[in-house]
Amino acid sequence: MNQIKAIEAFAALAQDSRMTIYRTLVREEPNSLPVGEISKRLDIVPSTLSGHLAVLKRAGLLKSTRHKREIHYSADIAAMNELVGFMLQDCCNGQVENCAQILTLLDHE
Repeated sequence: MNQIKAIEAFAALAQDSRMTIYRTLVREEPNSLPVGEISKRLDIVPSTLSGHLAVLKRAGLLKSTRHKREIHYSADIAAMNELVGFMLQDCCNGQVENCAQILTLLDHE
C-alpha cells in the first residue's frame, strides 16, 4: 500500500454512515450481505446507501459479488490489514514491543 491509497481509504471511512456500513460488514465476515439487508439493518435508503457503497468499494475496502439479481457486499479484510500494516510499518522506530498495546486493545473489544 502507498500513502495515496491509504488516504483514499481513510477518507472513505471518515463519514459516519460509511464507517457504520464497514463495521457492519466486518461483523458479518466471512459472509456477505445483500444491499437490501444492509439498507434495512442500518435504516439507510437504497439510493443513499448505493453512493456510500461505491465510495467504500472505490477505496478498496469492500468486495461485491452478484447473486442472481442481488449484489452482495463484504468487507475486504486483506485491504484493512494492508492499511493497518502501512500505518504501523515504521512503528516505534523498530521497537515492536512498544506497539504491543495495540494488540491488547484488540483483545478487549
